[in-house]
This record gives sequence, structure tokens and C-alpha cells, in this order.
Amino acid sequence: MAVSARNPEKKQLNIRTITWGELTWVDITDPTEDITKFLTEKYNFHPMDIEDALSLRQLSKVEEYPSYLFVIFHLLKYDKTTKVSIRKQWSAFLGDKYLVTLHPRELSALDEFFHDCEINEDNREEYFSQGSGYLLYQILDRALDSYFPILDKIMNLTDAIEDNVFNEGIEAAQELSTLRRDIITQRRVMFPTRTLLVELEKKVKRFSKIDLTVYFSDLMDHMNKICETLDENTDIIEVFKDADYLLSSYRANRGIRVVVVMLALGLPMAIVFGLYAAYAAFFETATKSSPGIYFILVALIIAFSSATILFLRRKHLI
Repeated sequence: MAVSARNPEKKQLNIRTITWGELTWVDITDPTEDITKFLTEKYNFHPMDIEDALSLRQLSKVEEYPSYLFVIFHLLKYDKTTKVSIRKQWSAFLGDKYLVTLHPRELSALDEFFHDCEINEDNREEYFSQGSGYLLYQILDRALDSYFPILDKIMNLTDAIEDNVFNEGIEAAQELSTLRRDIITQRRVMFPTRTLLVELEKKVKRFSKIDLTVYFSDLMDHMNKICETLDENTDIIEVFKDADYLLSSYRANRGIRVVVVMLALGLPMAIVFGLYAAYAAFFETATKSSPGIYFILVALIIAFSSATILFLRRKHLI
């Protein structure tokens, strides 16, 4: 039989509870400092653990005590505005007859799983009957499943960006930088989580009525595939970044060559006409009596321009 508690005091603290048999799941959404008294008095958790659970800047870890485990996890939430995933922290206190989770509201996977347990008797029987360790595994499995759409988005963006890199009409540098930053953020979350699961498997067994080895092996298979995929996409992005740099340099050099050619044609013209203007200013009568001077000027410009272009080509500047 399940009991879902939502009294006014707990509602104010964003506390929801489900009890089935001897196990109670206490879920706290958007925890604040006001929750400290509740956790200290009811469960006698270590004050440092409560402080870490309320903090948003902790590393993933597992702390073991005689009566409970304290675990800090991280999940990713994709931000459509910045196109970069954001790391979100959530925590769990694991005891013989209770599981206490604290998480931000943005982690909808935990909310959805709690709701499924709340409304479905079969789910409560399946997930609560084997102890708090098994319930925590089910939460982790659901949380990990919620990450795969983010990973799929990364893979799709990686495939799509290849066309942009080799398209001269598109500047892909910004897009590459954003995608690279997102992958780095995901690696910073998923790689420590993989290490955490190895440590957690050894310590969570005492809170489960069944052997969790096979279940955590399945989680580790998923984590290994995730990390391998992130490594693969990292290598691909690095290759695309180098290709984009080379192509951008080539396009820039091509533009510089055009400018150099224009200067090679225009500079001799400017010099010759400048000299001629000075000459005409001092020897105006000589200029009027020598109409062939214009043909001489044109010949000089052609000669100087040809010599300049020939010099630049020999130096492989154009």
C-alpha cells in the first residue's frame, strides 16, 4: 500500500513523499536553506552533506556512513538559446528504509519518474519492493535515458556541420566553437559520472535486496557508449576545426592576392601620373608641345605593372 504525503508544511518546502511497504521516497524540488532543519531533525544527516546537497558547485562523489550513503550526481539540460548544455546537480541520501533526493525543477526526468510511481501501483511495487538501492538504480536509469536525446542532437549537429565547413558561402567557425564547447561540457559531466557509477555499485549493495551487479553493468555499458561517442565527436570536431581554419586561410589568401594584383596595377599608374603631374606643373609648355607624352605614360604604366606582377609571381605572392 502506498501513501503520498503532501501536507502544507512539506508543500511549502517542495517536499513530496511516497511510501510503499517499509520504503519511503522523499523528493525535494528546488531545495533551499529552509530544508536544512527538516533533514537534520528527521534523518540526522551530517551538516556538511546537507550543505553540499544545497550547493550547486560540488563535484560528483559518494560518501559512505554507517547508516546511509550520500551521493552527488550531475545531469545535463540543453539550452536552446545558447545551444550549449548546462550542468545540473542533484543529490541522494540512501538509507535502509528511505531514499531522499534533492534536485532542481529543470530535471524533469526525476519529476516524471516520481509521478509514475505516485499514480501507478504496479510501478511502486516493482521499484520499491527491492530496497532503496534498487529504487536509486531505477532513477539513475531513467535519468540516463533522458540524456540520450541530447547526445542525438550532438551527433546530428556534427553530421550537419560538415556541409557548412566545406561550403564557401557559410562561415562555420562560430558554429564549430559552440558545438565544441557543448561537447566539452558534456564530457565534464559524463566522464566523472562513469567513474562514480563504478564506486557506487560497490557501496549501494547493502541497501538492495537483490544483486545489482547486472543492473549496474547495463548502466556502465550505456555510459561507455556515451563516452566513446563523445570522444568520437570530439575527434571529428577537431578535424573539422582544422579543415575550417585551412579553408578560411585559403579564402583569405585568395582575397589578399586580388588586392595585391590591384595594387600591382594601380601603384605604377599612381606613380607615373604623379610624376607626370609634377612635370606638367613645371614644364607646362613642353607638355603641350609633346602630345606623344601620353603614349609614353601608358607604355611606362604597362611596363611597371608587368614588372611588378612578374616579381610577385616569382616570389609566389600571387
